[in-house]
Amino acid sequence: MPSAELKHMFRIAAPPEEVFAHLAEPSHYVGLSPLLVAVRDVRSSGGTVHYTAVERFRFLGVLRHDNIIDVTLVAVSDGLPQSAEISGEVRSPGRVRMSYRFTIDRHEAGCVVTDTLHLRTPPGLLRFAASQAGAVQQARARVLTARLARPA
Repeated sequence: MPSAELKHMFRIAAPPEEVFAHLAEPSHYVGLSPLLVAVRDVRSSGGTVHYTAVERFRFLGVLRHDNIIDVTLVAVSDGLPQSAEISGEVRSPGRVRMSYRFTIDRHEAGCVVTDTLHLRTPPGLLRFAASQAGAVQQARARVLTARLARPA
């Protein structure tokens, strides 16, 4: 299957512990991505969280498609307070697969987050999936930074 890797780094003026706690909670992803509108059926098994997420796509401003995806999330806090990692897999209809990893590293008064996505799609879908995933990465950085901003 065709594949692509997307990586985006950004700084947040919040400690790694706070960023980690936010990203380790599935319900916090609603609104973190402009496509994600719901999280349901959250269940834990060992150190892994499984849940169902609903991505909402709009076409031509009128047509709506809800994409139901299966998500796994593994949160590893062993390196805190200096660093942590959250990773997992997304399985979407149409055989679109995405593995993801957030690395969170302490930096000055906050931290640096590296958001890495690895997409695998059937032929013909990679360009669309990569453009959507790249836009989500950019939006996620903006929203997460705003959510965890420290009051002046």
